[in-house]
Amino acid sequence: MKQYKYSTLADVVKKFHKKRLMVIGDLLLDQIVRGEALRISPEAPVPVVWVRSDDEYLPGGSCNVARNLANLGVEVLLVGVVGEDNKAKTLKDLLKEENICVEGVVTASDGRPTILKTRIFAGRGLSQQVLRIDREKTENITGSALNKIISFIKMNIRDVDGVIIEDYGKGVITPSLIKTVVNLAKRSGKIVAVDPKENHFSYYKGVSVITPNHHEAEKAVGFPLTNDEALRRAGEKLLKSSKAEVILITLGEEGMMVFDRKRSPEKIPTVAQEVSDVSGAGDTVIALYTLSIVSGASSIVAAHIANCAAGIVVGKAGPAVAERKELMERLRRETGRRKK
Repeated sequence: MKQYKYSTLADVVKKFHKKRLMVIGDLLLDQIVRGEALRISPEAPVPVVWVRSDDEYLPGGSCNVARNLANLGVEVLLVGVVGEDNKAKTLKDLLKEENICVEGVVTASDGRPTILKTRIFAGRGLSQQVLRIDREKTENITGSALNKIISFIKMNIRDVDGVIIEDYGKGVITPSLIKTVVNLAKRSGKIVAVDPKENHFSYYKGVSVITPNHHEAEKAVGFPLTNDEALRRAGEKLLKSSKAEVILITLGEEGMMVFDRKRSPEKIPTVAQEVSDVSGAGDTVIALYTLSIVSGASSIVAAHIANCAAGIVVGKAGPAVAERKELMERLRRETGRRKK
């Protein structure tokens, strides 16, 4: 594996703030409820949670990809669907606070609600999740909502450096939408990167890069990735079936593997760290990988940067983002460590 100098990676990061990216996908609002579970309910064998603080709301799903980018100075155009409800205002207000453009966020008129995921935490330090409640409608978007999204993409795709599609399987990412985005992007010479849903791989033909995790890749190819040989076969199969330029498979504590049509596969080793919470790591990977590519990095350099950023966020609680200063420090430390 080639060792990269800190200056090579840092030069890419320094170009981040000049970029403009479009993020298309499923928009979620995360609600956090914290309390103490002091007894079991007499009505059923479940804990009674005594809420100890005000509820906390965070942008989730594709919004977290947008947060990762905006936090690094990127101008982000977010595209997705919300409902005609108060939760939509809450979500939009949170996004605006982080300087994320919500002009591409369409209000559905078919009774679809703004997706809300409520996580209830109790136990020691109010940090043990005891229940999650999902309020959502996941049928594919159609009609005026879909038309408005496509119209926004057509109007703005020439003015962005690239497109990220974040597929949570909640109805925004459909085959027809993917086909439209790919055709428009190719005409404009833009990269299209996809963080996939495991049962939607047939949707993604012709995109630039797909970033499945280990389990998503296994389900897509139909065999377990038990060793490096199986991993190589999976990457080659996904390159062929998707017609993508790059397949980047994230491997958790094993790092990630980059399959690029123009070069031999390369494994990026894991970044040494203490893991607090892996939620949101995939969002960080696709955000930083795509941002690095449009900032002039090769697929391998981009993977190194994304790997370091993911190493930062898994050390934090909840869906987190990597600060620019943190990223630069991590890149410096990792390039220095690998020279030894």
